[in-house]
Parts: sequence; C-alpha cells; structure tokens
Amino acid sequence: AEEESGCGGGGALKHQAGWVRVRVEESWFTVQRALLARYSNYFCALFHSGMTESHQDELYLKGGVRARGFLIALAVCRGEAPSISDPDELVEAVECAAFLQVACLVRHLCDIIDSDNCLLLYHAASIFGVHALFHNAALFLCDAFDDLKEAAESTIPEDLLQYSQSLSPATYIAIGTHSPSMELLQDSFRVICYLDDKEGDWKHLTHLPTLCSTSMAGVAVLDNRLYIVGGVYGYGKDTVDSSFCYNPDSGVWTTLPGPQQLRHDFTLLGHEGRLYAIGGEFQKRTISTAESYNIEKGEWTCIQRAPRPVASAACAVARRRMFVCFWKPPDTTDIYEYIPVKDEWKLATTMIKTQSYGHCMVAHRDNLYVMRNGPSDDFLRCLMDCYNITTGQWTAMPGDYINSKGALFSAMVKGDSVFTVKHMLTLEYTITGDRWKPRRQMKGFPKSGSLWTCLLRLPKTGPSDWGQLFYYHSHHRITKIKSFHILNHK
Repeated sequence: AEEESGCGGGGALKHQAGWVRVRVEESWFTVQRALLARYSNYFCALFHSGMTESHQDELYLKGGVRARGFLIALAVCRGEAPSISDPDELVEAVECAAFLQVACLVRHLCDIIDSDNCLLLYHAASIFGVHALFHNAALFLCDAFDDLKEAAESTIPEDLLQYSQSLSPATYIAIGTHSPSMELLQDSFRVICYLDDKEGDWKHLTHLPTLCSTSMAGVAVLDNRLYIVGGVYGYGKDTVDSSFCYNPDSGVWTTLPGPQQLRHDFTLLGHEGRLYAIGGEFQKRTISTAESYNIEKGEWTCIQRAPRPVASAACAVARRRMFVCFWKPPDTTDIYEYIPVKDEWKLATTMIKTQSYGHCMVAHRDNLYVMRNGPSDDFLRCLMDCYNITTGQWTAMPGDYINSKGALFSAMVKGDSVFTVKHMLTLEYTITGDRWKPRRQMKGFPKSGSLWTCLLRLPKTGPSDWGQLFYYHSHHRITKIKSFHILNHK
C-alpha cells in the first residue's frame, strides 16, 4: 500500500476502500480514513455525520488549514516527531491542531516548547484557542522569564504577559535522607525545603510524615504532586511498605499503598498519570521486576521486567519518552527506553566511558545529559556526555565539572537552567549549546548527607482569571500573526 499521505497536484484516485483524497490549498493528500478518524475529532465527526461529505472520496478543506500544517499533522499522527523551526510552520501547525482538533499534534507542540519558540507558540495558542498549548507555553515563560523578559515585553500582549506572571514558577526542592521517626521524638531536621530564588537561600516547606523514610526510597513528582515510595528503616534495613504523597496546593500528605514487590534503592519515575518503580533491592538481592501505579485507580500492576537487575538507576523523561541508565562497571552504560503502550524495553544507545561510581541523567529539549564520576584516581571530577535522542549522536561535553561531593548528581532542569545542590553550595548553570555555563552561586542545603531533589510549583496567593483571558484571545484573531517573529535569544 502507498504511504498514508502523498502531496501533489491531481493524479488518479487510488481505488481502494478506506482511503480518501484531501485537498488543502493547492495540494492533495491521499490518506487512510481510519488514520484521520482516529486522531482528528473533526474528521471523526465528519465521517460519522451521515452528511454527503462523509461518503465522498475527495474532500476540500477550504479554511483554517494550510498545506504545511496538515503535512505536519499527518507526520505526528503516524508517530513521527518532526522538527519545526520555521515560525510560519509553527503557526500553521497550531492552526491545524485547532481547526482539525488533533490532540497528538497539540501534545507534540507542547513537547517542543523552548526558549526559541515559546513566545510565538504562546501567542498563537491564545489566538487559535489551543488550551493545553496556551497553558504549557505560559508555564515555560513563567519559568524562563528572566531570560525572555525583554523579548516578551516587546512582542506579546500585556494581558498574556500578566497571565504568565500570575502562575507559579517551578521551585527547586531538596529533601535530606531520613529514616522514620517516632511521634514522641519530633526530628526538626525531617523537613522538605525549597530554594527562594530571589534571596538565594533555602526555606522550610513542610515536615515529612512520621512513618515516611527517604533513606533508599523512590522519590518522584507527577502532576505537581511529590511521591515518596518505599525506603528502609531500622538496623536491619527493613523496607517501608507504604507510599506518601504531598500536595503543595493544600499542604496535605496522604498515604498510598506501596508496590506489590517490596523494594528499596530503586528507580521511581512519574509519567503521564503513572508512577514507575523499576528494579531495586530486596533481601540483599538486586532485582529486575518493575511495576506501575495508576494514580486514578490507586493500584499497582506489574510491567515488563527491566532488561537486567538494577539498583539506583538514573532516569529522565525527554520528549515524553522514558529513559533509564543501566551501568555495567567499569565502563559500559546502556540506556534503555521503556515504551508504555507496548510494555517493552528498547535499547536506545550504549556509552563506553570509564567511571568510578555514580550516575545522574537529566533531559533538556531532546538531549539526555549523563553525569558520572571520573576514574577511581580522579573521582572528584564530574564528567558529562550528551546523547541526542533525535539524531542518535553522542557528544562529550567540554571542560571538567567539579563534583563538589556529588552536587551534580542532584541536577534538575528548569527552562534553560540547571540547578544543583550540596551542603556547601547551590549552583545554577545555563545550558548553552555544547556546555553548561555557571550562572550564579547560592547557599548550600542546611544539612549534610545525600539529597533528593525535584521541582514543584508552590501556590501563589490570589486566583488568576485565566479562563476569561483565554476566551478573549481565542475569539479575537490577529490576522497578521505570521508577521510575528521572535528574536534570537539563545
């Protein structure tokens, strides 16, 4: 069978059931009806409407869609992740997503928001009424406002600027390593702290629940909720069989069931409504079993085992894809992708570099940054390599990063910045091309020892009437949107 889409003028219609020719501007696309109905609410409604057009072999989309936007939509519907850098193409993709109601295209546009296209996507989403993209772009602008302030103030409407600034920025959170305490012995150090960006100092957020352990636990954030799962307690390192969830909006902790397989020192990752617990240790054995926790249903289910037993593996989500590091001492690091829809593990790449211990991996755009200690005779150096999931290429990051007793092993990405912390100091880096450049230095975490770090959006006082703002912009289209261009702010 021919590819789902073919662009060209005219041509004999494929006499084959289940296909339709769609004209967009002066281009023709031969597409499977099932593909259109599955991914576009517009076509799904059309094909089931009973109208004359629902049975025709040829359709003409007269307004609201451009040929390039439709071509991008088809690529995303086929499971591709097209790179879109041209401003006009970005706008046409947003327009197509709105007119044809293509949810997977909206998700793709949300995934590719960065400092180069954030303002354009934010403005376009407000005009065409693409709710999810509008909100995600506003959040990105909120997080990266210091870098984008000048361009934002000169290119987007004041009310859009005000809305973005009314949102809560992602805040750097740090948690020390603690075992469960006793009700009668309140441990003043059992706290979760947040970094006050303005003052460059750490402040108290909340106390850990009495029975919660952060020692060899799994820690992750999902939908702006902090989850702490498992961990150990006592001299025998018994495993905690409960999970704890902190809601920053209410300031309330709730207790959840622990994984079916008791485990500690495992990898916990939050992604699209589920927590994933991978590997770990149980009864002094490293295990490969894995489970996912459905937040909505409140239950754990087993998933495909990890490729091999693994404990304390580094992980990251890039472009809505989950990656986990499997280190085989002394020099081999296999990075596997877990694909939830197929419940399978796929080897993404292998890095051959000698290291002494330790791993951390963070994602920025479509890059995975893997940090590791140098060889045993130089273990205080932190070396870094970058893997691009789009091109499949590795790049050794130039320069040496002083490990500062493990600071880079608690890295978190916010916008185009990376935050790291240890007892001595907190550092912010700027990701610029082939290196991380030190940006500023702040106070260290007020407790020594290992740390867990994450990002949470802490509540602001006072509601924002963003719904009314969104309605206004989506019903007052600006006809010259395609003349809206963004300055280069790399």
